[in-house]
Amino acid sequence: MKALMITSLSGPDALVIQQIAEPALKPQQMMVRATAGGLNFADVLTTMGGYPGTPPPPLTAGREFAGVEESTGRRVMGYIQWGAFAEKVAAYSHLLWPAPDHWSGEQAAAFPVNYFTAYLAYWQAGMTGPAQAGRNHRAFIHAVAGGVGTAAVQIGHILGIEMYGTSSSDEKLARVKELGLQHGINYKQQDYEEAVKNLTHGEGVDAVFEMLGGEHTAKSLRCLRDFGRVIQYGSATGKQPQLDVRALYAKSAMVQGLWLTYLSQKREIMEPAWRQLSEWIGQRKLTPVIGQVFPLERAVEAYKLLQAGKNYGKLVLKIG
Repeated sequence: MKALMITSLSGPDALVIQQIAEPALKPQQMMVRATAGGLNFADVLTTMGGYPGTPPPPLTAGREFAGVEESTGRRVMGYIQWGAFAEKVAAYSHLLWPAPDHWSGEQAAAFPVNYFTAYLAYWQAGMTGPAQAGRNHRAFIHAVAGGVGTAAVQIGHILGIEMYGTSSSDEKLARVKELGLQHGINYKQQDYEEAVKNLTHGEGVDAVFEMLGGEHTAKSLRCLRDFGRVIQYGSATGKQPQLDVRALYAKSAMVQGLWLTYLSQKREIMEPAWRQLSEWIGQRKLTPVIGQVFPLERAVEAYKLLQAGKNYGKLVLKIG
């Protein structure tokens, strides 16, 4: 079968399409004929050896996909740690979900990582239930025009969250505002810490969804109001998150990690999340935002576009 292989941990240029053997099914796995794969920043990090637990190359790239389950013929979307960008994927049944009839295969491939990450960020921040009396939930979303960002805005709009978000482009911010973002911040034109302070009249926000690392973790802490949380789900800068301990003390705040690789193994967390997400899908309240679809032969181009942060929404690879 055809697969996108990582031949060395030297970056996207090490990606090569090769013919490899079909995967062997393990207990509780199902074989899926993949038609599309969703590209995530974690995939870019994997090509550079920067994603935890990456096995030595060669290995098949990709962690989310959509396709047809061979044994039943049903359309599915799924999550796997490695091996999604191939014509056939051996996936565990508890990490396969029915693809909505009104979604294309590309839309289904854009769902699992972004929407579970965004929903679980709100859940970890305590925002999936009602806010305290007289106090609206406020969330600040970094990279709001990306895959997780656009998913978080759609979910936040449903939950009634007051949302703040950053992007490098006024055009991207305008598009995300159509999804429900109230406050857009162009971080190339203004310091987002000062912008949040001004927009909230010095109060800050209840949660920051942070995936940059480095100094941005400390800056995000200073954007919180009392008892707020930074939900750290990545480090796209490649730098270790820095902490401002004084801000932790002063606001009784916290930094909480979110790693879908870990949480995806906990059915007591994933199953309730899917029940809520699937209900919203059925109500036509969630639709993955796809920026571009690339054939598998142009995967290197797609990886580099995401690496440069020039995408809007999700980048999807066409496989089947």
